[in-house]
Amino acid sequence: MPNRTLSAAHRLVLRHLWQTNGELRARGVPPEVRLKGMDTAVARVEQLEKALFRGGGLTLQNRDYVREVRTLTDALFRIDLGPKDLTLEALGIKSEPGSAIIVAREPGVAAGVAELGLWLESAGVSVRAAKKDGDVFERGDTLLRLEGERNNLLSLERVGLNIVQRMSGIATLTRCLGERVRGRSPSTRVVATRKTLWGLLDKRAVHLGGGGTHRIGLSDAILIKNNHLALLASREEEAAPLGIERAWNFRKDAAFIEVEVTGEAAALAAAETFRRMQEESSERYPCLLMLDNMMPKEIRSILDGLRKKALWDYILTEASGGISEQNVEAYADSGVDAISMGALTHSARALDLCQRIA
Repeated sequence: MPNRTLSAAHRLVLRHLWQTNGELRARGVPPEVRLKGMDTAVARVEQLEKALFRGGGLTLQNRDYVREVRTLTDALFRIDLGPKDLTLEALGIKSEPGSAIIVAREPGVAAGVAELGLWLESAGVSVRAAKKDGDVFERGDTLLRLEGERNNLLSLERVGLNIVQRMSGIATLTRCLGERVRGRSPSTRVVATRKTLWGLLDKRAVHLGGGGTHRIGLSDAILIKNNHLALLASREEEAAPLGIERAWNFRKDAAFIEVEVTGEAAALAAAETFRRMQEESSERYPCLLMLDNMMPKEIRSILDGLRKKALWDYILTEASGGISEQNVEAYADSGVDAISMGALTHSARALDLCQRIA
């Protein structure tokens, strides 16, 4: 195999493939066939990560991301504070130096630490992070240590906790579901959707939990969905190829091209078009089929059809719609490359954290 710097995901896939390789060797399968299969599997993971895992750019070094963080946090605090903190005024709590810590009441994955630090420091609070974004923590661990005026620490508390609780909740759920999925299918990955309440902050939280961002927004990829197809042709199997052909000329501006299908006929027609486009342009490009609102059994049948028609190597597959914590492993068993879940962000539970003031 070519020499590559492998991610943790690649290493997990390779470990699984080496085990499979031993089984194939025992059955007498020639080594060139075994190694080709391993190389192809790693190439699929690399292409999937290139297309759907792009959260690495969502950092405080990214000015666009920082602007989004400041806009959201300032708006949240403005709504919360209103004209004044009436409780502080009523109790006569004066502006004197104080300190506080943010402590975990349950285990999880840290996220929002950098965002909270950026916001608090702009409000005059000194922040020292005991845990970095992406770190795993246990119940009772301290995540951040804060120093500043006592009235500031109290007024900023709720919005600050909301930031780190929500983002850590998303990261923790993503990590948990990702591990469950890889336990059933090492090459299958969990990715987010655009069903985000906090936009790019939610996408970064998914990234910190090891999940894929999918599209960052409308401008970075082409995703042809059912409402687009309905405007192109009356039948999905006719509309999907037409949409792909039109989108192909814009591929240089897109991280990937994906088309949503709800049946086998449209899936095969779309995959055949993707193969033709790639062969005519002599270019391998991230082309995805979104298999929407299908049961795992239906998806397995479609994947079998793609392999039989020699289309598998030209596309990546994504299961989407109706996928939850209760059935995600069944979808992993189907063998898709990615499982997209709106539940990662639209209904994630805030992690139980608290602020203790000294």
